[in-house]
Amino acid sequence: MCEYCGCQQIATIAELTREHDDVVALIGQVQGSLADRCLEDVALRCQQILAILAPHSVVEEDGLFPEMAEEFPDHVEVLRSEHREIDKVLGEATDGPPDDPTWPDRLVGVLFLLREHILKEQDGVFPAALIALDADQWERIEAVRARLVAASNTVTPTTLTPTTVTPTTLATDERDRL
Repeated sequence: MCEYCGCQQIATIAELTREHDDVVALIGQVQGSLADRCLEDVALRCQQILAILAPHSVVEEDGLFPEMAEEFPDHVEVLRSEHREIDKVLGEATDGPPDDPTWPDRLVGVLFLLREHILKEQDGVFPAALIALDADQWERIEAVRARLVAASNTVTPTTLTPTTVTPTTLATDERDRL
């Protein structure tokens, strides 16, 4: 995790970075399970990554990216495209390991893409956002996260599933209340 530009002083970026860190840790576990050919574990870890990325991507897609799109349209479109590719391949494990014998190799490729994607955001988008966005734009982005947290608080214990919400996806002060 970088700390050179100060962008993590922005709560939204700090939370997105924490989620990236959680995803990177899970990528390592997936890679270990792939090496051991434990596809049930691989599928479970993919589901956990998706559980983190679901709200994370909403904050980016509905909050951060629209605010950055005017100044960096091509870069934002590439990131959105990568989100779709990552979600597609990881999503194939929603019901367990896919029967497709090419999936493990495609998963290895998408995990590499995901690591590179995270670096693009942390080393490019986040520092650029620190410089480019004003207070009103940050408030709009933070409102996206707040809506996600509010929606997650309306989920009853009987409907809560690992892909609905995880403590990692909640804002820090919301996590402290759990």
